[in-house]
Amino acid sequence: MESSCTAGITEQGEWVRLHPMPYRFLPPQQQFKKYQWIELSVTKSSDFRTESYRPKLNSMKLLGDPLSTDNSWQARRGILFPLRAPSLCELKRQREQNGRPTLGFFRPKKIERLQIIAAVPSNWTEAQLAILRQELLFEKKPSQELEKIPYIFRYEFRCDDSACTKHALMCSDWEMGESYRKWAAQYGDDWEDKFRQRYETEMIHEKDTHFFVGTVKAHPTEWIIIGLFYPPLSAQNELFTD
Repeated sequence: MESSCTAGITEQGEWVRLHPMPYRFLPPQQQFKKYQWIELSVTKSSDFRTESYRPKLNSMKLLGDPLSTDNSWQARRGILFPLRAPSLCELKRQREQNGRPTLGFFRPKKIERLQIIAAVPSNWTEAQLAILRQELLFEKKPSQELEKIPYIFRYEFRCDDSACTKHALMCSDWEMGESYRKWAAQYGDDWEDKFRQRYETEMIHEKDTHFFVGTVKAHPTEWIIIGLFYPPLSAQNELFTD
């Protein structure tokens, strides 16, 4: 079954991880946007990570429009910044001591570069295809089979932490994958120039970039970047840093 994990925040300001979330199979009235409030019933999943829940998809309702990006993303900052951790190093220490959190949000002190590495294998294996092609009890299957991204994207960065040496984390951000698909189709072999302009140059020099991160179920001590938060970098951002 084609599905993914989706991270969210409750009205009480707590992290949740929703799985399985077969987004492309959902009917249009349930296909939520990023930074949009939804109403959803959940049960605790068998996943040992504390924040993990199984959604009851037939209960899902969308509530209003996605939060605005006006005023340097002020509405989104208001929800996220109370949950902002000092660093990935601190998140790791907390998880090692308490077993949680396994989701987090922080601003790296310095993003050094974006690595683009060819994935091996570059296509789905037969076993993966068999899973993707399983029939689901939803109204309509997607018109196109899910394309595997043939590259791994990885950010090298340093935390704002005296003990930090450096991190190199894989980034599975959904927007990055969609950008690759769009620009590979539009620019062919020249897709990387456009991609690096957006996700390396702009994220380092023009955006107030933060990372959403989470641990990997099969490798509990391993963290990956699961999303990017990137309001424009400006003097006004200082109003929201505390």
